[in-house]
Amino acid sequence: MLQLYSAIWRASAGRQIILILLSIAVAGLAAVPLEFQRDIINHLTSDHIETKRLILLGVGMMAVILLSLSLKWILGYRAGTLGEDMIRLIRQRLLLRAADVDETGESVRKGTMTTAISAEAEDLGKFAGGAFSDPVVQIGTLVSVIGYISSTQPGLGLIAFSMIVPQILIVLMSQRKVNVFVAERVRILRSATDRLTADDIEAAERDINAQFDEIYETRRRMFIWKLSAKFLLSVINGAGTVGVLMLGGWLVMQGKTDVGTVVAAISGLSRIQGPTAFLITFYRQVSANRIKYELMLELFGPDPARYRRPSKT
Repeated sequence: MLQLYSAIWRASAGRQIILILLSIAVAGLAAVPLEFQRDIINHLTSDHIETKRLILLGVGMMAVILLSLSLKWILGYRAGTLGEDMIRLIRQRLLLRAADVDETGESVRKGTMTTAISAEAEDLGKFAGGAFSDPVVQIGTLVSVIGYISSTQPGLGLIAFSMIVPQILIVLMSQRKVNVFVAERVRILRSATDRLTADDIEAAERDINAQFDEIYETRRRMFIWKLSAKFLLSVINGAGTVGVLMLGGWLVMQGKTDVGTVVAAISGLSRIQGPTAFLITFYRQVSANRIKYELMLELFGPDPARYRRPSKT
């Protein structure tokens, strides 16, 4: 993983720093609407409702939402264009390597290189665009929201935090197995593509179809692991929501908290479910792209540094 991230940083350090700063700003604003929501609900349930204050709270909440969405738009645009630039850079380097292979007659088949240029470069490039900013946004959002919930009611914050830890453990265990399937699928696909470009298709049809069946079986087993993990994660999220409602309701009945805090905590749970799910997906992408990166390095032979070209940062 460190090797993959080092390569991305070398190629785009300057732009990654800008994306990280934007991500921190987005994450910092994540919990602010919850405070406005809490104040609005508590104001509506108070004995003295003031229309002017209600309007001011609504305007303030909307202003924060618009600012956050604007920053997300800028972040998404810059991350997307950086990803496309990285795709172009990877393909240029692979093309240079393909030209060398053609001249020297080395044992890198055209089918393998074609697959790498068309599909694998696309996956790695897109990942590179958000390799740093995506986890910063989501982790920052989790810290911001859980920190806010804990500051208003520590018990509810503990429930929110306890939802995350088992999800991390489940993903770590399941992803190790999925990584094996990812590497296996890439190798089988490369082999099938090599046969298509190097052999008579009619003669190789039976073997190629057998490889397609292997790819199908590999993906089928991946689905079992991924969907089983997703099921367990959804159970944990549902239990967390019920737990907050039960504990929050009991605290309200005991006069130890207010309705606005409980509603804000429920909203906060929905906010952390998104980042948690995203981080789980992101971790899977990191694992899969690490394997693809290592497999791609094999195509560059013993001296991959030869194909590095300076790029704009």
